[in-house]
Amino acid sequence: MNRNLDTVLVRSFVTAADNASMTAAANALNLTQGAVSQHIRRLEDLLGCSLFERDRRGLKLTPPGERLFGKAKRLLGLNDEIWSEMTAEGFSGRVRLGVPYDLVGSWLAPILKSYSEACPAVEVSLVCGASPELSAQLAIGEIDIAVIEEPVGPSSGECLAIERLVWVGAHGGAAHLQRPLPLSIVTESCAFRPVILSRLQDHGIVWRTLFENGGIEGTRATVEADLAVTAWLVPTVPAGLVVLDTDCGLPPLPSFAINLHLPPHTPPPAVDEFARHIRRLR
Repeated sequence: MNRNLDTVLVRSFVTAADNASMTAAANALNLTQGAVSQHIRRLEDLLGCSLFERDRRGLKLTPPGERLFGKAKRLLGLNDEIWSEMTAEGFSGRVRLGVPYDLVGSWLAPILKSYSEACPAVEVSLVCGASPELSAQLAIGEIDIAVIEEPVGPSSGECLAIERLVWVGAHGGAAHLQRPLPLSIVTESCAFRPVILSRLQDHGIVWRTLFENGGIEGTRATVEADLAVTAWLVPTVPAGLVVLDTDCGLPPLPSFAINLHLPPHTPPPAVDEFARHIRRLR
């Protein structure tokens, strides 16, 4: 008897495992939490085993879930690769992609490579900016698709990941001990800026801006020189800098969601295909 796995159920399982949360998986898949839970229950019934257990940090894979997870990711990767290769021939036109400065180096390269190989007739234009600026540009049609950093919570976008915002300083540095606290922020419209300043104010820490000029390299240079501290998402912290310990004297910062936003109207096929590549390679 042929026994076939439903990739819809497998995708819900993998997304829930990646995010350790049914709610985050539902946001990422643009489904209700109930639908994701139902998908996972159906998969558990088909396989005859429990795939998740809960602990205080969220969902945790059971031993059968661990065995399934790696193979399930490979299955979805092959499914998406086949889909892209078999449908890419007709894609043409232009995709204008908006990405925050800090995600360009750490996150974007494999997506651009995969998409350009699968859709060579599509011209991709990259627009870098702060998340609020990208959101405004998407709304008025200046870009076609955007990856936006936002506080965790309800959003019109699809949640790709949730990452911790952390204080970052130089190796062996002491800038975090100075008062006023010297801050280096990539741009005045940075999505992290209001949260950072609010937390400092709540804890009575006086601050001053050392650099706020729209350049990721300038921010990195000032922090490497121990002239200032900054705050970045954990996966984007450069190798030459360090995440400051929780006992560094600075207030804890919240996590942020990395969300995928499409235009309010139905996107062209080339844009929709780019979104598939982002979901697959995030």
